[in-house]
Amino acid sequence: MSEQSELASPSGKAAAKQQQPKQVVKTSQLLSFFLPLGLSSTLVTISHVIINSTLARAPNPEFIIASYAIPLSFTTLTERPLILLRQTCSALVRDRVSFRALSNMSLYIFASIILLCLLIAYTPLGEWVFLYLFGVDDALLQPIIQVYRVLMFVAVFSGIRGLYHGIIISNMRTKWLTIGMIFRLAAMYGLSLYFIHIGLINGIVGAFIFLVGMMIEAAMAVWEGRKLLRKVIPEKKADHPITSKKPIFQFYRPLLFSSFLAAIIGPAINAMLGKTSNIELAIASFSIATSVNMLVLSFFSYLHQIILNFYRKDAQTSKRFVFIVAWIPGILSCLLGFTAIGPFILTHVMGVSGDLLTASLHTLRILALFSLIFPWIDICNGYIMLIGQTKAMFRSQVMNVITTVTLLVVFVFLAPGWNGMIGAIAQSLGLLAELVVLLLFIRSLKKDSAYLSP
Repeated sequence: MSEQSELASPSGKAAAKQQQPKQVVKTSQLLSFFLPLGLSSTLVTISHVIINSTLARAPNPEFIIASYAIPLSFTTLTERPLILLRQTCSALVRDRVSFRALSNMSLYIFASIILLCLLIAYTPLGEWVFLYLFGVDDALLQPIIQVYRVLMFVAVFSGIRGLYHGIIISNMRTKWLTIGMIFRLAAMYGLSLYFIHIGLINGIVGAFIFLVGMMIEAAMAVWEGRKLLRKVIPEKKADHPITSKKPIFQFYRPLLFSSFLAAIIGPAINAMLGKTSNIELAIASFSIATSVNMLVLSFFSYLHQIILNFYRKDAQTSKRFVFIVAWIPGILSCLLGFTAIGPFILTHVMGVSGDLLTASLHTLRILALFSLIFPWIDICNGYIMLIGQTKAMFRSQVMNVITTVTLLVVFVFLAPGWNGMIGAIAQSLGLLAELVVLLLFIRSLKKDSAYLSP
């Protein structure tokens, strides 16, 4: 794509507007921008910790967690197109006309996702997906289908939430994302304590807890978003060009392709772990270790926003800030995996014990490599989004998927007894391959253009 055509697109115009005159940015400004984003993202991850710690208290935790984790991974795949409505809305909606255009396009997306979910939940297609694509045992099939019949509604409410989150973000009312998440977590934790108290713990309970939390968060987003539409957002903003579905879809489509490619990794890992020597232990240990590791990583998942919002203003301060912060999640993950902190959290906070504790701890140690690499991926993606060269992100994601899937097959064949560690190794090295592609691309840009000049 030429530079002229990029600047003609909605994303290109946004990038051009960000090229503001240079100024001195204080570290305190970066912290005040970054910390609220990190807190909001961390609170999202806690919801998964609540559910996994609830299910880990079941009499047969490996089986129960596996019956929840597998349909959740597929739900994550179907949820992706709906989550992207948040970015699309925050980038393109500036008046009620553009919001109606986005809402009309969203109807087609919602209808397609709901149809797919119904086919998976109530036709033989679902049995084929989980038996042959995920490779689950016959004993797990019906529990998985039952859990999915609840989880499929999570994707719908997540899409509604994302649509109105976009309005809230673009109008600088981001505190409502945090408030909504606090109410969501409070409800989920209360339900968790209730089900533990009455002794009813199974995969359907985990899915129900997740659904109730998502419904509450979506309701608060709709309430605040509708209020902004009525009282703040104008009917038509004079200089805003978005009036129909076409430009919105042109912006949305590349995001969709890249997102689907990234979403392959989670289901692929669970599918291949379904072929290990101890399926329930492998899936459960990987799920628990990942939830703990993501609790660390989630706070640091917005480093790309530092680049997008501050690099053009003060490159040196921005680079120094992200360079320092990028090492923190890896250090924290190493502390969890190689000190007494990790076993304490797994045992006393999440209620994990026995073989599942050992397998989860081994998997967590390998995921420390993932935590060391992930922030640099985020930083590189920030540079690439800043200059509008997002095709590079697609290519790097292709390399990640190819590497991850190849290593999954190799390690399941060579060392099936490694259980959840197989998923951690493949995922971490896949991320490393993605980083290499991004670094090579950025290096070529530095040689051939001034795109990355501050």
